[in-house]
Amino acid sequence: MNVLLWHVHGSWTTAFVQGPHRYLVPVLPGRGPDGRGRARTYTWPDTVTEVTPEELRDAPVDLIVLQRPHEAELARRWLGGRRPGRDVPAVYLEHNAPEGDVPGTRHPCADRDDLTLVHVTHFNRLFWDGGRAPTTVIEHGIVDPGHRYTGELTRAAVVVNEPIRRGRHTGTDLLPALSDAAPLDVFGMATEGLAGHLGLPPDRCRAHDLPQAELHTAMARRRVYLHPVRWTSLGLSLLEAMHLGLPVVALAATEAVEAVPAGAGVLSTRPDVLARAVRRYLRDPDAAAEDGARARRAALDAYGLKRFLDDWERLMEEVTR
Repeated sequence: MNVLLWHVHGSWTTAFVQGPHRYLVPVLPGRGPDGRGRARTYTWPDTVTEVTPEELRDAPVDLIVLQRPHEAELARRWLGGRRPGRDVPAVYLEHNAPEGDVPGTRHPCADRDDLTLVHVTHFNRLFWDGGRAPTTVIEHGIVDPGHRYTGELTRAAVVVNEPIRRGRHTGTDLLPALSDAAPLDVFGMATEGLAGHLGLPPDRCRAHDLPQAELHTAMARRRVYLHPVRWTSLGLSLLEAMHLGLPVVALAATEAVEAVPAGAGVLSTRPDVLARAVRRYLRDPDAAAEDGARARRAALDAYGLKRFLDDWERLMEEVTR
C-alpha cells in the first residue's frame, strides 16, 4: 500500500515504517511541523518517501494515518479534494492522553463513522470519549535496541522532552527530592538549564540532548531508569529503557501500571517509595541487573515489533477492504 502520514512522533513512526508498505511523508520548505519529511535522528528504511503537496495531488494513496485534528483538511487540500475517510480510507491515531475536563473529554473524531480511531494504550481508550466512532487499540512496538545494560554509572537516567515547559505533566517538580536519592542524567530536548531552574547543583541534575543513536548506549550505562511522569499516554522512553535492560522506577500513573510487571522495577504513587527504590538499586547492582533483565523480557513479550506490525497489518487490511 501507499500510506500517507505526517512525521509527528519520531519514535512511534520509526516502528511503524518497518512494515512492508511505501510510506509517503509530507515535506515543506523549512521542514516545519506539517512538513518535517524524513527523520534526521532515527534510522528509517528507503520505503519512506518524502512528498511535496504538489506531488500528493495526483499520487496514489491507499490509506491515510491522521494524527492531529487539522491533518484531515490538509490531506483534502493536498490530495486534490480527496476526503480522508470518504474518498480514501483513513484511521486517526491518538498518541496522547486527554487534557482539560478529562472524564468528559470528547475526542475530535467522536461519532465519526468514516474512519477508525486508534489508541496507542488502553488507558487512552478508557479516558477519551470517542462517542460512536469505531475504536480500537494497537499498543506500542519498539525496534529492539538490544540488551545494552551495564549500569556502571551510579546515576539515574530520566528521559523527557521540554521538562521546564511541561512542568507537572512530566513530574519535573519531583526531581529535586528524587535527586537526593541519586544524581540524575536527564536526556531529551530543551533540557538545558534544568538544574538551575530547579535550584540543584549541576552534578545532581545533568542535561543531555543526544541523537537516538547515542541515547540508548548512554541510558544503558546508568544504574536505573526513573520515570516521574504524571500524565502521558505511555512514554516510549520507558519501553526503550526496559528493552535495554534497565530496572524501572516509575510513578504508578496512566499506562505505566500495565507496562511494568512485578519484578521489573518499582511502581508507586509515593515519591518517597520511589526514592527508596532508587537508593536500593544504587547500592545493589546485582538486583538492578536482575530486575532489568526481567524488564527486558516483559517488554519484548508485550511491546515487540512483530506483534505491533501484525496488529497494524490486520487493521489496515480491514480498513482498506
